[in-house]
Amino acid sequence: MTGTTGAAPGELMGEPETAPSGQFMGEPETAPSGQFMGEPSADGRFGEFGGMFVPETLVPACQELDRAFRSAWGDPGFRGELDRLLRDYAGRPSPMTECPNLSEELGVRILLKREDLNHTGSHKINNVLGQALLAQRMGKTSLVAETGAGQHGVATATAAALFGMDCVVYMGTVDIARQELNVFRMHLLGAEVRAAETGSRTLKDAVNEAMRHWVAVADTTHYCLGSVMGPHPYPWMVREFQRVVGEEARRQCAEILDGGVPDVVTAAVGGGSNAAGIFAGFANTPARLVGVEPAGGAAVGRGVPGIVHGSRSYLMQDEWGQVLEAESISAGLDYPGVGPEHSHLAATGRATYEQVADAEVIEAFSLLSRTEGIICALECAHALAWVSRARADLAGRTVLLNLSGRGDKDVDQMMGILG
Repeated sequence: MTGTTGAAPGELMGEPETAPSGQFMGEPETAPSGQFMGEPSADGRFGEFGGMFVPETLVPACQELDRAFRSAWGDPGFRGELDRLLRDYAGRPSPMTECPNLSEELGVRILLKREDLNHTGSHKINNVLGQALLAQRMGKTSLVAETGAGQHGVATATAAALFGMDCVVYMGTVDIARQELNVFRMHLLGAEVRAAETGSRTLKDAVNEAMRHWVAVADTTHYCLGSVMGPHPYPWMVREFQRVVGEEARRQCAEILDGGVPDVVTAAVGGGSNAAGIFAGFANTPARLVGVEPAGGAAVGRGVPGIVHGSRSYLMQDEWGQVLEAESISAGLDYPGVGPEHSHLAATGRATYEQVADAEVIEAFSLLSRTEGIICALECAHALAWVSRARADLAGRTVLLNLSGRGDKDVDQMMGILG
């Protein structure tokens, strides 16, 4: 595998380039030219982004994982067992919900892909079941993971319990404090939660600690990375495990829209797995793809290409290439980078990426609750916040929003904010 370096996990390398504009423009009249969201190049690249930038000690582990995933993904037995788990354990397919009250208020027809109704309460279970099944196939006995808002940690702990594997989850101390409920759930499921106490003590630092852990125990342990980031093959593999969201949504929209597709498909973007999953079903249709980032962590909107956590992508960094700390009301989006395939979609213009402020997110969180009786996670409230702001431009159009998680984990935090 080419594209490797001896960079330590989390090493950054900035470049003086400009990120593409995230300005929303109307939907294309025809399907985009070319094919998007297929297999990356042999060295794990999506255009100029991606690759495998890890310490030499991790190169064999990444190469082993690449071979194992390719073998498993081409094996009907593996795919069939994963489909069974997604159906009988996770509860797929997740429903599509039309929102008449919210649509009337905003003047936009809104459809929600209900990943919040999956077992464990988010889209994370799709990826984790796939990776845990793959780890078992590879003969691994333990899982290690990072988590921000706790949903990926809960899903990993859940899969570890199901498969009889040991589990360690790294979580920043800031996030441990604001996501106590999910920390308790992980403990209840038998996982060990270890605090990341360096840097900003949030998701970025949890990834650093998880990668350091993996270096030492890669022979027995699989790193169950939670988003479409990291060294190859993770961005591609995680997107493929999340592709089920977009493929289901495409079929469901065809039934609702008489064979058509939505004008806009939108989702929140931190690392970007929920957005990648739903975008995968519509990347080669006329639908416009819009990712929504927190204003304080907008890697596409504010970043330039750099290397972080094993791959090249847009990254918030200063003129010396040092990472800038991300800030977001949502622990799951508190990340200064973005997955390399999102960087490619932005650079090619296939997707646009908007930014919303915390105040808009709070308003959207309350809006969906009072109009539709759905309390969503703060992450997906970012996407709704953008729809609400852009309602004039979106008037009369159909917008599909990936509701990636439920808001149980955020209720205590919102009680403090809203009183």
